Amino acid sequence: MDEIAGIPPLPTEPFGLADDKLHEECGVFGVFNHPEAAALTALGLHALQHRGQEAAGIVTFDGAQFHAERRLGLVGDHFNRKGVIDNLRGNMAVGHVRYATVGETALRNVQPLFADLDIGGCALAHNGNLTNALTLRRELVSSGSIFQSTSDTEVIVHLIARSRERRDGFMSRLFDALRQIEGAYALAALTRKRLIGIRDPLGIRPLVIGKLGDATILSSETCALDIIGAEFIREVENGEVVEISDQGIDSHRAFPAQPARPCIFEYIYFARPDSIMGGHCVYDVRKGLGRELAREAPADVDVVVPVPDSGVPAAIGYAHEARIPFELGIIRNHYVGRTFIEPEQRIRKLGVKLKHNPTPSISVEGKRIVLIDDSIVRGTTSTKIVSMMREHGAREVHMRIACPPIKYPDFYGIDTPDTGALLAANHDVESMRRILGCDSLAFLTVDGTYRALGLPRRDPDQPQFTDHCFTGDYPTKLRDWDGPEPGQRHRLSLMAV
Repeated sequence: MDEIAGIPPLPTEPFGLADDKLHEECGVFGVFNHPEAAALTALGLHALQHRGQEAAGIVTFDGAQFHAERRLGLVGDHFNRKGVIDNLRGNMAVGHVRYATVGETALRNVQPLFADLDIGGCALAHNGNLTNALTLRRELVSSGSIFQSTSDTEVIVHLIARSRERRDGFMSRLFDALRQIEGAYALAALTRKRLIGIRDPLGIRPLVIGKLGDATILSSETCALDIIGAEFIREVENGEVVEISDQGIDSHRAFPAQPARPCIFEYIYFARPDSIMGGHCVYDVRKGLGRELAREAPADVDVVVPVPDSGVPAAIGYAHEARIPFELGIIRNHYVGRTFIEPEQRIRKLGVKLKHNPTPSISVEGKRIVLIDDSIVRGTTSTKIVSMMREHGAREVHMRIACPPIKYPDFYGIDTPDTGALLAANHDVESMRRILGCDSLAFLTVDGTYRALGLPRRDPDQPQFTDHCFTGDYPTKLRDWDGPEPGQRHRLSLMAV
């Protein structure tokens, strides 16, 4: 896009397909006491695939040995074959789907990570990011630890292995490790005798418990319980360690009690709409975001059009509240991967149609439309969609965003760009409107977001959610980013792959 009145153009990208969405985090799943633990875990990971598409892994224990399958790619690319599942013997399993926010995409980083300890084997799967992983890693390396991955999860493994706590075997070492790490994490760990679920002190990352007959299940989301027919029991509480063994479920507290602050983006974008979080159906919350948006930022238009797929529930809520017709005016191609082809500019401009295309039977010619999306990160995709709607004859194109402007990067497991690439961090709303090329632009307020979650407003003294991407109010220390070498925070290894 050409520069507009001193506003710098958006960055260009290969084939016009830079991902203008927040990337998923990771997903964990665990099974205790089921003869088909591996098959159930594979099904659960299928249901959690939206949380990470770069790699998947499963580790099982058969009473004598651990068995592992860890692969790059989708769950269905590898764990749909009988031979693979048959190799994963045992009635206990832990699995992971990964999107890399720390550490490159390489087989050595695929989880669950496994380690032989002097007290037995341990497999560990992690959703989230540690904010002091680099600091701890350097201390561990200087004292003789040898790292094999560039994942912050391996830091936890080393802390467990090197712990001097010996009172209660593995659990005392685990508690010692937990007290040294900072940031966001939901962990599923498998030892010879137990499955363990752990949630960080603020409950930033989600984790739930389910039951399937005599089996106990751990999962990042309830939608994965549904796929295997398991009953949802409860959420793992913030700061809780759940120990699942033949003796039942024991609950431990690793930290002093404090109010939970779950990640608000789970409700806005990350979780599957059919999941239940914090007692809320995610789909209903997203419709509520749209209703609040319609109240705060009405638009005098003829039709409401969602930006698929994540903008659909909010658009339904917006249309219902505003009493404006709703149409699926854009169809998204779900089978587009990344491409690094860089053809000439004339062809690059067509790239948006690989992902989005207007619905032929729904004419926008001569109409005033409002596009509803869940968020804007860089603005590249929004710019192209606005232009596409104008090319198809829309008289006016307005945009409404069902969350506040994203002004600050995330360090807890969401792969946000640096501040310089966040559109809202560098422009006010009017400048963003001009860059996107729409007739009007409005975002849901922070308090409106909280109202959609059933609260009157955000409590500035004790925020009910982790919402730093909007407010800059980070709930934990950012030790690796506040240290003397913040520019080196991602350099966890000298090996390239």
